[in-house]
Amino acid sequence: MPSNDAYRRLSPRPDAGYVYRTSWPVPTGDIDGDLRLRLDGVARYIQEVGAENLLDAGEAEEHPHWLVQRTVIDVVQPIEWPNEVSFSRWCPALSTRWCSMRVDLVGSDGGRIETEGFWIAINERTLTPQRVSDSLIEKFASTTEVHRLKWRPWLADPADADVTMPFALRRTDIDVFEHVTNTAYWHAIHEVMAAQPEICRPPYRAVVEYRKPIRYGEEVMLRWARRDDDVHIAIAVGEEVRAAALLRKLS
Repeated sequence: MPSNDAYRRLSPRPDAGYVYRTSWPVPTGDIDGDLRLRLDGVARYIQEVGAENLLDAGEAEEHPHWLVQRTVIDVVQPIEWPNEVSFSRWCPALSTRWCSMRVDLVGSDGGRIETEGFWIAINERTLTPQRVSDSLIEKFASTTEVHRLKWRPWLADPADADVTMPFALRRTDIDVFEHVTNTAYWHAIHEVMAAQPEICRPPYRAVVEYRKPIRYGEEVMLRWARRDDDVHIAIAVGEEVRAAALLRKLS
């Protein structure tokens, strides 16, 4: 079962401190059949906003590589096309090698999506966590009093499944580290959402926790089980769960 963290609402934006802001219109390539912004589009956006944020903070050169350990997307009210989306990004908790980063998306013509990611600074040579700079800590710490953040999984690996199906990978799903991109995992989540549409009527939450990278050529299976208002998902290679996910209604 998920921990209590998986059911808590995300923290609100602070009144002071370093909050990065930007905006751009929703492109037609990121909308579904109902003209609503898809979750894989949201996942791409929060990565792009993160890259812009590091440039704005003057930290991009020293910290070019980050690994996302968990992404939470709360669709409070869908953002529809056409729309201009305003983004706000800030840090609600950090340590010396990783941080949580909140990104809120608000549409100029309506819609609100709240997100949080657990980001780990990665050394390009060793592909292991590295200490971030004092200047980054100073900027990001201005929006939080939590300076000893620890990793704690929210989701358990699903033990059983009602449905099992193959999930095909494409060459375009691979990143610079030869791993499947974060966005590709959200393509898998959309497959489950299509089978469980009543769970994904707003407001709803989607969570993906990454366990171990998937490489191109591996045979990926998508398994899920519906339990009341929760859908528990495993993205697996053989019997090994490479990512766990959760879809659930928001109260």
